[in-house]
Amino acid sequence: MRTIRHVAVNVFKECVRDKVLYNLVAFASLLIAVSYLLGQLTAGQDVKIVKDLGLAAIAIFGLLISVFIGIGLVWKEVERRSIYGLLSKPIRRSEFIIGKYAGLALTLFVNVAVMTVVFYAVLAYLNTQFPEVVRTAWPAPATDPGMLRAIVLIFVELLLVTAIALFFSTFSSPFLSAALTCGLWVIGHFNADLRNFEAVVESRPAALLARGLYYILPNFAAFDIKNQVVHALPVPAGYVVTTALYGCVYIALLITGAVAIFSRRDFK
Repeated sequence: MRTIRHVAVNVFKECVRDKVLYNLVAFASLLIAVSYLLGQLTAGQDVKIVKDLGLAAIAIFGLLISVFIGIGLVWKEVERRSIYGLLSKPIRRSEFIIGKYAGLALTLFVNVAVMTVVFYAVLAYLNTQFPEVVRTAWPAPATDPGMLRAIVLIFVELLLVTAIALFFSTFSSPFLSAALTCGLWVIGHFNADLRNFEAVVESRPAALLARGLYYILPNFAAFDIKNQVVHALPVPAGYVVTTALYGCVYIALLITGAVAIFSRRDFK
């Protein structure tokens, strides 16, 4: 456990020193702030627009951060040949991979937390710009705590994307890892179409293949509840917990697979 913690801290420090990461977070925070100005263009919809754009910014820029930091760390160690020095030390390859992921998860948590604070700060300011009679007509307060449920699932989704990126990075190049990760993310958001694929094709084997992919590939659409929280629709806590557990199980499987592949790689 101490070795994993040491690797994770080093990964976090390396990510913090990366200027590209700062640029992504700064740009996402700026977009959240600018969403307030965009909200002024549509009378009566200011709060909804800010909430919608703010949550979308957290999700999109969080995705970029997940892919960016996930595909490079293992590959960098191999490319710089520093992997030989690391593996010559008393560190297991499983500890190396788990430590890398823990560091990536910590980096992601800090970045999502920063964007969340900016998001709520903008909403708090917006809340002061309207009289009480207008605020009472809103379906939910500007700083509705219920939006944290969407942010929690966004964070779990980003952790899953990071695990996928790390998994691919253990045996492929950064470009291919990024392409495969983004491809799975896109497919995962249209996963329901695979389940109903048999309704649009006549080929039985194709329908069975699509149904199999539906159960195997991650269902990223399940993590998207932004529309519900923006419109103050009820999202049961049980759904959030169940979906988060689904993500955690998938992450555990991916990390296990990454460890298995990395343990069998020959760096000689």
